[in-house]
Amino acid sequence: MIKVSVLGATGYAGIELVRLLVLHPQVQIMHLVSNSYAGKKLEEVYPNFKNVLDITLEELNVEAVCNDVDIAFTALPHGASKEVIPQLMEKGIKVIDFSGDYRYKNESVYEKWYGEPHSSPELLKKSVYGLCELHRSDIAKTNLVGNPGCYTTCSILALAPLLKNRMIDTKNIIIDAKSGATGAGRAISLDLHFCECTENIKAYKIATHRHTSEIEQELSLIAGENITLSFTPHLMPIKRGILSTCYANLRGEYKAKEIIDVFKKYYNNEYFVRVYDEGSLPETNHVATSNFVDIGIVVDERLNRVVVVSCLDNLIKGAAGQALQNMNILFAIDEKTGIDTPPLYL
Repeated sequence: MIKVSVLGATGYAGIELVRLLVLHPQVQIMHLVSNSYAGKKLEEVYPNFKNVLDITLEELNVEAVCNDVDIAFTALPHGASKEVIPQLMEKGIKVIDFSGDYRYKNESVYEKWYGEPHSSPELLKKSVYGLCELHRSDIAKTNLVGNPGCYTTCSILALAPLLKNRMIDTKNIIIDAKSGATGAGRAISLDLHFCECTENIKAYKIATHRHTSEIEQELSLIAGENITLSFTPHLMPIKRGILSTCYANLRGEYKAKEIIDVFKKYYNNEYFVRVYDEGSLPETNHVATSNFVDIGIVVDERLNRVVVVSCLDNLIKGAAGQALQNMNILFAIDEKTGIDTPPLYL
């Protein structure tokens, strides 16, 4: 059995991870850390776990959460992870981090977008960006995974085949992305109150969203050149889901079927990436509560532009499910274990 601790277990991403871990046949949950609810039973905070998982939430004590586990998941806020993870690494356990603290190759990029110095830049050299479909072999050899965010996973996978095959102009890529409210986390905020969200949709952090830098980092590696792009996120009045619509000018004349065939070949062995046939496009309820990423493609022949629509569940493939997929890779077990479930359409 893989013995596990979860730090930050009562946020939305953390509790989804706990739910998936309970279902994983090779996992034993040892410690759940929540400073906000330490001392309470998990079922007191989330009654859906009643008669499912009888465990008491703990305060963070690195010594306690490390002495009997193989891996720790850190579902902590940005900035908090980089203070705790070096201590976890010193204990010799594997770590999968949900924050942005260990997703970057270059500390100066992190410092530019997060506005603070990185306290353990030496660990950036050891961490691996945990987008399983792109970095599987490196993930298998590391002890520290920077688990990608939801917007980034959805957008990178939508554009990777086009850049790898040099099919698009790299200078004018546009990503229009939309997220459900859980993407902002569980913390109370006026913007996320029901009356502020329902019957409303809005753009936010235009040209300044931190995930822009992650997308550019990974797409630059694929393209073999420096990629800068326009990324605009929106808040949708739904609980969960990410839908990205990506626009790029084609380098040559292609029919939609030709591009779809390129995508299907690129993701031929990727169980969790589903490429749609011509004439069909994905929707958020096609992937809800699952680890799938769905991709549809249209060519605007009038403008010689490709439009790629991709979607995923922000709490699963965009967070907890991807973390579990990374764990499976780290321990050399079938990647689908514990996350091979169909989406919940209704």
